[in-house]
Amino acid sequence: MSNFRIFETEQFSENLEKSFGGQQKKIIQKLYSYVYPQLKGQPFFGKNIKKLRNYAPETWRYRVGSYRFFYEIDDKQKIVYMIAADNRADAY
Repeated sequence: MSNFRIFETEQFSENLEKSFGGQQKKIIQKLYSYVYPQLKGQPFFGKNIKKLRNYAPETWRYRVGSYRFFYEIDDKQKIVYMIAADNRADAY
């Protein structure tokens, strides 16, 4: 199985600069050490992965505690586009 590449959109980068309730360093560390390796191997399935309904284009979310990372998948080019990050209360 070939690995996917991760691409962070400008909006995603801006979302990461937000406060995250004082847990920004912890969340970003979890993102790079746990979330990205899992998405590179298998972005469609996992304990914390869910496909969102009624979204076009198809959008997926990855859950880390009360935070959500939203992404789209280009299966042909093997790229995961990280499009947004937010607290669950504000995300939906």
